Amino acid sequence: MSDASTESRTTGRPHPPTGAQYRLALDEAGHEVSAIVTEVAAGIRALSVDGHALTETFAEHETPPSACGIVLFPWPNRVDGGRWLLDGVEQRLDITEVAKGNASHGLLRYTAYRPVAVERHAVTLGATVHPQHGYPFQLDTTVRHELVSDGMVVTHTVTNVGRGRAPFAVGAHPFLRVGDHDVATLRVTLDAATRYEVDERSIPTGTTPVAGTSYDLSGGPLVGDLDIDAGYRDVAPDAEGIRRTRLTAPDGCTTELWQDAAFPYVQVFTPRSFPRGGVTGLAVAAEPMTAPANALATGEGLVWLDEGDTWSARWGIRRTRG
Repeated sequence: MSDASTESRTTGRPHPPTGAQYRLALDEAGHEVSAIVTEVAAGIRALSVDGHALTETFAEHETPPSACGIVLFPWPNRVDGGRWLLDGVEQRLDITEVAKGNASHGLLRYTAYRPVAVERHAVTLGATVHPQHGYPFQLDTTVRHELVSDGMVVTHTVTNVGRGRAPFAVGAHPFLRVGDHDVATLRVTLDAATRYEVDERSIPTGTTPVAGTSYDLSGGPLVGDLDIDAGYRDVAPDAEGIRRTRLTAPDGCTTELWQDAAFPYVQVFTPRSFPRGGVTGLAVAAEPMTAPANALATGEGLVWLDEGDTWSARWGIRRTRG
């Protein structure tokens, strides 16, 4: 394991705010694949194939901008006011999105994951959610980041080690790139029929078809023409049950986010304030999710895991060349 954080401890330099940096490498089928996975939030700080970036990155001394690359657990996105009902009893989560008054992106965003298995081309990190106000459950979770010849496969495993059935959802927050191509020139393609309408606090108020609207990504609109932060459902799977979001450059090169059947939802976010080297600009996130925003309150898409049971699912990022 190459651990930049250990180096900084021995040299007296400040520790990276995302903890240990797991540098992964793979040389397979004529391709060189590399990645950096962080101890905090089990995040993807960098991923490239043959020197072409598949994700946005940030400096080692920085925190992840806009939740770049992190794991979202035991819920992705937001919980309205941090409140939800469990067997008729109101639960109150900490408000972590103060400006909008919501509980955002789960309970492990700033948690240091422990190493479970470390290999040259893969790392498995683990963290436990302990019972707390607003979430009275105990779940062990692991995240395995494994390099393959065209990118990375991410496997989430959750075990209920507490008492009673436990609800949860899983998400991740990668920002995608296609090498050095200007993000504005990329086309994003997602075959999804429905999006969530939201209020001023980004809480879903209903669903609506996307056909014929500016939220319809099935035809591959230019990212530069978009200004969206939209959750999608009814994403069409392929013959293998995989759902895909593609970013395609003018030369035909593509970065693809794929999700297995356990991840039927995706959030597409195109902020114009993503920081790169002190300058802000356009970026695009494609976030695989097992449930939509506010799932703890609505119940939509929640996984209920019995005491002692284990659940697992996968998603990944891959590069194809035009």
